[in-house]
Amino acid sequence: MKAVWRWVGLVLLAGLLLQLFFVARIAAMLVIDPQSTAFERSEVWRVTTEKGELHWRQQWTPYDKISNNLKRAVIASEDDDFVNHDGVDWDALEKAWQKNAIAEERAAKAQELAAKAQARIAAKNPAKAAAAPVPKPVKAPKVVGGSTITQQLAKNLFLSGERTLLRKGQEFMLAMMLEAILNKQRILEIYLNSVEWGEGIFGAEAAAQHYFHKPAAQLSAYESARLAVMLPRPKYFEKLPNSSYVAGRARIIANRLESAELP
Repeated sequence: MKAVWRWVGLVLLAGLLLQLFFVARIAAMLVIDPQSTAFERSEVWRVTTEKGELHWRQQWTPYDKISNNLKRAVIASEDDDFVNHDGVDWDALEKAWQKNAIAEERAAKAQELAAKAQARIAAKNPAKAAAAPVPKPVKAPKVVGGSTITQQLAKNLFLSGERTLLRKGQEFMLAMMLEAILNKQRILEIYLNSVEWGEGIFGAEAAAQHYFHKPAAQLSAYESARLAVMLPRPKYFEKLPNSSYVAGRARIIANRLESAELP
């Protein structure tokens, strides 16, 4: 029994030391711009392993050298309550859980109806049922995350992309650490300089140069909105930058810029 408690104590101590390590790393960001994130490093490994080379584009740009249009567009698109929450938007998280539960329930019902229909066919005409193609499984519902900009930054800076409750819990803790140690402006600055906008394209300056051939300081409202729309699926939209979805969604975001509050 003593051995068990010893192991429990060691695990708790390791967890505490890990949190202190994260606190120290975040505190350093008060004065030091992070050179890379855990997500960026994993992307370097993935791309170089798969393709043997990586065209990396990233250039740190101070907060006041990034267009306010882009700041507002990202907030309007990703986290419209950014300046008010404490790192986690609990209302948005609750709504996301509800949407996911409803989507999963609908998918389960659709799967059940498909199975019943197949059973009825089998009961009436076994030969026909045996010759019929196997029905395709119902497509899994799209998972709605409800993550704030601070949570996204916490995940990109320190964590892997796996979806587990333990990782999500650590993400919550890191988000609150970021909010406690850094101000909102610094959080948004680091986010805009490290977020992915395509394969090997990280940060606002690299995105502005790649897609519009201009500095991040000169992005228009519509250009900023287009970049903001890409954030949930940057690699996908990099291949379809002029799609009707991107254009339509960008117009909606551009019309909401004035209502987005900057830190």
